[in-house]
Amino acid sequence: MSRVTVIGAGAWGTTLAQVLSDAGNDVLLWARNQDVVTEINSKHTNEKYLSGIQLPKSIKAISDIKSALEFSDVYVLAIPTQQLRPALEEWAPHINRDAIVVSTLKGIELTTDLRVSEVISDVWGDLKFSLITGPNLADELSLRQLAGAVVASADLDVAKRIQDLFTTDYYRIYTSTDVMGCEIAGAIKSVIALSVGMAIGMGFGENTQSMLITRGLHEISRMCAAHGSDPLTAASLAGMGDLVASCGSPLSRNRTFGEVLGQTQSMESAIARVAKTVEGVSTSRAALELAHRVGVEVPIIEAVADVVDGQLTPRDAFKRIMEISTRAEAFVE
Repeated sequence: MSRVTVIGAGAWGTTLAQVLSDAGNDVLLWARNQDVVTEINSKHTNEKYLSGIQLPKSIKAISDIKSALEFSDVYVLAIPTQQLRPALEEWAPHINRDAIVVSTLKGIELTTDLRVSEVISDVWGDLKFSLITGPNLADELSLRQLAGAVVASADLDVAKRIQDLFTTDYYRIYTSTDVMGCEIAGAIKSVIALSVGMAIGMGFGENTQSMLITRGLHEISRMCAAHGSDPLTAASLAGMGDLVASCGSPLSRNRTFGEVLGQTQSMESAIARVAKTVEGVSTSRAALELAHRVGVEVPIIEAVADVVDGQLTPRDAFKRIMEISTRAEAFVE
């Protein structure tokens, strides 16, 4: 039995704590909110973030970050991307330098345009790093519905260790060494899901959605190739798999936010009605900056970023997408 610390007791962190417990690990779940900690320890539920789910009694929760970081040598990070840097800075004195950091975050830091692995390296230095990503909706995985994911690390042995920790009879884990490709795909899929949600909110059907998903996948593959990662990562669970789930499911926060945005044509209304972290909103402009840096045209990402920034309405954004000149279709150019 391995000890694992899950940092963040939102829907995703709590779900992964359950997966890790089901896989036979000794799991400690850290939450900043003491009420959440008390509920998990006494009732074995987390109703605020994962309603209706009875958690394994073996999962223990704690609000003391020092004790949480001392508990194990595997840290599973499950907090919002834009909160990562200040949290890492706060926790730095307490980390185990021999620990493996497992990121579940999908996004790009707004202030620096850095990927999550780069932020962690910037603050905590050279630790063993991996990430887990894929088409994983917390509401489904918490019910132990069959799912798959990718664990990526530059060190294949690290990836295999994390694969072993997470594997259950309902959660199938594949390994990869393309950390950058997995991070790019995971970040951009949220932006594409916003565009699909906007289309649904405006009353468009499967033809429009399929076009956005397919061309969005093309933008992901081109971004991967331009940054030196494997463009075929875009066709994996980390890319196409995650994209299909985020664009196709009403459980997806990014798609849901996009739907409200398409219906109301207003960022203010969407923010008011979807009171949850929506990574695609904060990532869109940063993703566009990454594309500009390597000279890649990303019309869907650019349209979403302009809507988020208030420069375009969703209606005008789709008009612009349809007016862009076309050329021969290729997965990677």
